[in-house]
Amino acid sequence: MTTITGIRRLDETTLRKGGSGDNWHMSWANDDHQYVALCDGNGWPDVPGYTGQSYNARMYALNGTPPQIAFEHLPGYPDLLSEAPPNVNRYYGFGILALDGAIYHFMSTPNHVFEQPDARFVGAKLIYSPDNGRTWKNQDGSPVRWEPWQERDAHNMAFFCEPGDAFSLITLLQMGRNYEHNRDGYIYLYTPNGNIDGTMNQLALARVRKERVLDRAAYEFFAARTPDGHARWVKDIRHRGVVHTFPDGWVNVRYHPYAWHPSVVYNAPLGLYMMANWGMGTAPDGLWFGKPSYLGFWTAPQPWGPWTQVHEEVEWMPAGDRNARAYQPQISPRWIAADGKSFWLVWTDFQVIDGGRPYYAFNLQKVEILTV
Repeated sequence: MTTITGIRRLDETTLRKGGSGDNWHMSWANDDHQYVALCDGNGWPDVPGYTGQSYNARMYALNGTPPQIAFEHLPGYPDLLSEAPPNVNRYYGFGILALDGAIYHFMSTPNHVFEQPDARFVGAKLIYSPDNGRTWKNQDGSPVRWEPWQERDAHNMAFFCEPGDAFSLITLLQMGRNYEHNRDGYIYLYTPNGNIDGTMNQLALARVRKERVLDRAAYEFFAARTPDGHARWVKDIRHRGVVHTFPDGWVNVRYHPYAWHPSVVYNAPLGLYMMANWGMGTAPDGLWFGKPSYLGFWTAPQPWGPWTQVHEEVEWMPAGDRNARAYQPQISPRWIAADGKSFWLVWTDFQVIDGGRPYYAFNLQKVEILTV
């Protein structure tokens, strides 16, 4: 049995693919595209279909293998434009899964405009495409509609104002092309367990049968690991348990809390699950991006763990850049090596340089896996 003892980020392989946007959750579809979600940006001027408009959320097809990659605009994705306050339609496209020609996409919603007090993520809307991104529908099959703040509720959101605001920042487990390495018929969803330090650094987990993703009543929640290493599941979200707990002290208390939103993939050649996760480097006053972020990697034999940490950085500085404010590390499911011993990591970097606020939008770097 292969054991991962650590990872090595290869700074010399760092690529800055530019554009404008962040977060980059991605999934590998049956048509061999990776589909990648963009938040808060206008994409790449050299990509056909570029409009110059700034999107709150958008999706692209991603083709090729590093260093030769290309982005493809998806004209059928419903427009969700960034707007001046009150930003009535803000949704952030995070968790994504491509499965049997469909793409499922969870759109995180805050409770109100971020600039107002007590702003935080409180739920997630589910939209889907039945045809690999050409057309899109609401969870109930109706045309996508971006409900304004006052109309969002448990009837039109997949998760909304759940206990502790859990399942408002969703990550979907990736298991190869078209989820091909899955054997139990379930989709797995990870999320911070809340919105404060002490709960946001806890990891919660849900599952649902592949054929019932659109049926919220079919979801089950991880409660505990049994002595023999299996998971116990419950239907009532109030009785959910914690899969893993990350270090304290990496959640911002000003602006909206934003940290510990993982990327989880199955490494089929090595037969284990890998997770990348990050903590917010907060300023002394609790504001976000005050210092370099925390970066960690974990492995597990099952989606529910137990998770073993194999790498830790308390100052994540890609390519040795002390100005880096890197966040949202994403393990590309398509760019895992055939032997499982390396992969490409994607992230966003938020920096303030010369009074500006550039996003080094789509960054990637090769990572070696150390094994025994």
